[in-house]
Amino acid sequence: PGWAVTEQLIRKRSEHNELIIGTLEELSLHQEDIERIEHIGHWCRELKILLLQSNLIPRLENLQRLKKLEYLNVALNNIERIENLEPLESLRKLDLTLNFIYYRTQNIAHNIEIKFHTRSTFRFVTMFCLPSN
Repeated sequence: PGWAVTEQLIRKRSEHNELIIGTLEELSLHQEDIERIEHIGHWCRELKILLLQSNLIPRLENLQRLKKLEYLNVALNNIERIENLEPLESLRKLDLTLNFIYYRTQNIAHNIEIKFHTRSTFRFVTMFCLPSN
């Protein structure tokens, strides 16, 4: 059921880091027909930049271990739902250009800049949300 991110794929894309995936800070997995995000947080906990644009991802999930992630690009996917971003303490930029989003703002616990596409213009929106208790 769908293509998932594999350790082999990550190693293939980590040649610049001598194939060592545990210390990767940037990972580009664009145009890989990925449908599920799994295990990246187990293998690549040092990631600061994750590029997943132009895939087939329907939802953002399984990213909670990426505490150092600052920039996530998931433009041009099939994302409909975004939930549970609060564990991503360092996330400051999230590119959601050309997706179909249902977004629950109460799940955001910090400042985040979100890029999305509306009416043929690109906008950056900065959301300031307080943690819900």
